[in-house]
Order: sequence, then structure tokens, then C-alpha cells
Amino acid sequence: MDKFMKLAIGEAQKGIRAGHGGPFGCVIVRDGEVVGRGHNEVVRQHDPTCHGEVMAIRNACKELGTFDLSGCELYTTAEPCPMCAGAIMWANISKVYYGCNIADTDSIGFRDKEFYESPEDISEELDRAECLELFEEYRNIKEKKHY
Repeated sequence: MDKFMKLAIGEAQKGIRAGHGGPFGCVIVRDGEVVGRGHNEVVRQHDPTCHGEVMAIRNACKELGTFDLSGCELYTTAEPCPMCAGAIMWANISKVYYGCNIADTDSIGFRDKEFYESPEDISEELDRAECLELFEEYRNIKEKKHY
């Protein structure tokens, strides 16, 4: 067994045994060293975004003092859901290794599969002009600070 996947499984076990949430654990590795870890804490935190991958990304960013995890690899017990996949992309993580797939997740009662199918469109554009002014303000501040 891969040593980093073993650590991800350990994170998941820690979480499910404590009643924090589902069997989802994750570690983030850079240059062969663990820089972040986390497990599902949806139940514990009363927060549907506290998936194992998100918790590990938050931990790695805090530990490294950056929001850019370029050069990092992520090991997780299950194939990332669309929310986690988005977080992984935003963090610039270069490689993802997962244990169980979406069908496996479905078989234990999680509805990840639904989010890969065409979801109902619940979005509507509202007050675009005012929001564009906000974006312009941000652009101007960003140009002055050069970040």
C-alpha cells in the first residue's frame, strides 16, 4: 500500500471514529513530505463544505502560508466531488490520487453521482452593473498594489 494513501485512510478512520462525518480522508504532499491533512468534518462543523480534501487544502495553505499549492500532490480516500475538484484546481495541485470511485461512494449512500449529472439550474443574474462597479474597484486596487 502507498504510504501516503495509508495516511489518508488513517485520517478518514480518525474522522469516522470521532463521528465527524463520512469516510473521507486526505493528505497533501510536497517533495515527499506531508504538508497538509484533513478528514470529512461536515457533521462536526455543521458545514457541507468541510470535505476531507477541502480541510486538507485549508491545512496545507495555513502550514505553508500561501493559497498556491503548486507542486503538491493530493491523496484522498475517494474520488473528489465537483466542489473538491474545483478547490483542487483553484489551489493549483498538480496530481490527485484517489482510492474509491464515484460508484463506490454511491454504494454507501452518498449522492456525489448527482453532481456529475446535469444539475437543476438555480442561478439567475442580478444587479450586474453594480457588481461590475465592484469588480472595477478591485481591478484598480489590484493594479496599485501589483499583486
